[in-house]
Amino acid sequence: MTRSTIVAAIVLAFAFGTGAALAEDTPPATSDKPAATSKMMSPEKKAISKTCSDKANAKGLHGDARKKFRSACKKAGGKIE
Repeated sequence: MTRSTIVAAIVLAFAFGTGAALAEDTPPATSDKPAATSKMMSPEKKAISKTCSDKANAKGLHGDARKKFRSACKKAGGKIE
């Protein structure tokens, strides 16, 4: 074997070893927050959203008009007509 082949084999082995070391998973950071926060809606918010959707359906709204109505309705807590 030539000297360059040996050097190439050592560099290749080092590259594989380094890649495996960097690929190790680190444990996830712990948090004091409860698991279900912003991704899950509270039952009250769901009820308000459902009410606003039902009111938009009753008015026959679609597209941008529906989006605007639902946004205003949810901000008012479902108390918009």
